[in-house]
Amino acid sequence: MKHKLVLTFLFICSFMNQLQAEEIRQWKPALGNNQIPIWPDGKMPDPVDKSKPESIKIRTDQLVAGKPWTDISDVSRPTITIYSPKTNNSKTAIIVFPGGGFNGLAIDIEGTEICNWLTSKGITCVLLKYRVPDSGPAWHNDCNCHIRPKAPTALQDAQRTIGLIRLNADKWHINKNKIGVIGFSAGGYMVAQMSSNFNKRVYKPIDNADKESIRPDFAIALYPGHMQEDEYPGQFILNKNIHFTLDSPPTFLLQAENDPVDSINNSLLYYIGLKNAGVSVELHLYAEGGHGFGLRRTKYPITNWPLLVEKWLHTVNILK
Repeated sequence: MKHKLVLTFLFICSFMNQLQAEEIRQWKPALGNNQIPIWPDGKMPDPVDKSKPESIKIRTDQLVAGKPWTDISDVSRPTITIYSPKTNNSKTAIIVFPGGGFNGLAIDIEGTEICNWLTSKGITCVLLKYRVPDSGPAWHNDCNCHIRPKAPTALQDAQRTIGLIRLNADKWHINKNKIGVIGFSAGGYMVAQMSSNFNKRVYKPIDNADKESIRPDFAIALYPGHMQEDEYPGQFILNKNIHFTLDSPPTFLLQAENDPVDSINNSLLYYIGLKNAGVSVELHLYAEGGHGFGLRRTKYPITNWPLLVEKWLHTVNILK
């Protein structure tokens, strides 16, 4: 009997250690903020059958403003985290798409830190932890080439998210006609996708959330990538998967000309595409600033971009 009790105790300890390891592997928001799965069990389109467990890496090899940042990879269970303003709720909401080249997610520098800023301005922030890797056009170092995903799973997650926000707008104290998107790098490309693919979902509707409009009311893209058509390298041609129309939302664009990751042509093509479609767009280009700076303060003037966004949101009558 005593031997059985010992074995049972060891089994429980092993099980608890396994659960703890799983918790460490998966990114969790700060206490008081719950992650919400965006797909009902068994109904996620194009699931990854054999995925690696989600993992977290603190990047100390590429410091931003002298600080490390958090990179999460192998996300197979997409979630949203709702960050609500504590005071002066404007009823405006912004969905955040962190960058990461569709290989990972810069979850703090282009995610939670963005939410802290937005909520301080009375804006509800919705942080989307979308599926990676290879959920969008991604660069692979092993082949020195771009790959196209078998299914646009990142776009599926983004479209699903805006439908969920509109369905639960009253519950989350949001005006369903003031829901925008902001994205960085690969997330900036997702902003462009959301601004041009809102007449049809890229998955089969499954419930009432998928009856809601998936058109953003406004859009913000910083140092966007993948806007240039990679089938014709070196040519100034907009990505063939982006089709702006007069109904595309008003847009704010910002990038540094010395961006070493995504050429300034990405923002220029984005801007020209919107202007040709007759859409209101504001573009800010700076000589220096690099890539992936997020909100972190640097010595460059581009670091003041949040003030420009706030003024623009007033200009397009989103904030009053």
